[in-house]
Amino acid sequence: MCDKRLCSCRKKSAAMAVDPATLEKLEEGYDLLSTSNSPSLLKKYLTREIFDQLKKRKTSYGSTLLHVIQSGLKNLDSGVGIYAPDPEAYTLFAELFDPIIEDYHGGFTSKDIHPLPDWGSPADMGNLDPSGEYVISTRVRTGRSLADFPFNPSMTESQYEEIQTQVVEAFGKLEGELKGQYYPLTGMQKDVQKKLIDDHFLFKEGDRFLQAAEACKYWPTGRGIYLNDAKTFLVWCNEEDHLRIISMQEGGDLGEVYERLVRAVTSLERKLTFSRNERIGYLNFCPTNLGNAVRASVHAKLPKLSANLKKFEEIAGMYNLQVRGTRGEHEEGEGGVFDISNKRRMGLTEYEALIEMRNGVLEMIRLEKES
Repeated sequence: MCDKRLCSCRKKSAAMAVDPATLEKLEEGYDLLSTSNSPSLLKKYLTREIFDQLKKRKTSYGSTLLHVIQSGLKNLDSGVGIYAPDPEAYTLFAELFDPIIEDYHGGFTSKDIHPLPDWGSPADMGNLDPSGEYVISTRVRTGRSLADFPFNPSMTESQYEEIQTQVVEAFGKLEGELKGQYYPLTGMQKDVQKKLIDDHFLFKEGDRFLQAAEACKYWPTGRGIYLNDAKTFLVWCNEEDHLRIISMQEGGDLGEVYERLVRAVTSLERKLTFSRNERIGYLNFCPTNLGNAVRASVHAKLPKLSANLKKFEEIAGMYNLQVRGTRGEHEEGEGGVFDISNKRRMGLTEYEALIEMRNGVLEMIRLEKES
């Protein structure tokens, strides 16, 4: 989706009326947030002036400021606190999104332009841990949204089904190692669902941040998972984003994992049109997942570095890496094993994001060996 269309939508949408009940909820929510000790970027950047500028705006999809901030209002412990209910929201509510994007993505300002896609040479990545002493597994994923569809809070039940129909057709064209099977959540056998969840392949309903953001509407309609035969490649359909495309395997061979993802995305792009903004890159539900939308991560055991978690996170920050528990963003590490990934996704290409992650993890392993 191009900037020109978003700009025209902004002019048209700003005049659409926001109903009194929504305005009342917004005022109540803002009062609660402004007097809280929330650490969120929403609290940091939603000033009274910005709030008053945005509270009466509505996109052509019918999305309001309440859709944008409702998760952060209900979860005051959020780190970010906002989501985009549709692609237009990034432009219509730019006064809030832009500073949060700049803060999270390490200085990507409202005047910057995200570079065009460039996957580079996956072979350059190599194996992060040939000895297998530190890296347990490696994963590279990216998010994609189909053009001309809103995101979760603004989607209808039929749109969930339509997206699923389109992507399943595209999955049917995947070949070779990528060939596999799609499992829709609707009608899925309980034992199959339990095994997929237990094996850490399938997402599950219940994340309170997504629930509050209305990302679980019409569950399980239109949701499912595509899994290749080797279980090294999978795609989530309509979980948080329209698509989460994931390549993974045991060990530290980042080059092999990355190459598989590049091949998969390239194949899917032949059948599907993804939503992309000329300035901020690929558009997805959460502003942390814009730009190249690539998250490359390892599960690594670094007991000496992680013994002092605060110091561990400081080291990660020096290399633009994010450290979190192996069970998710808001969890602690188990047994000294942590998920380490690139944090920045804007202002650098896919290849540059992978190199940043690669160099940071290699340095962490070096420091662990010397500790």
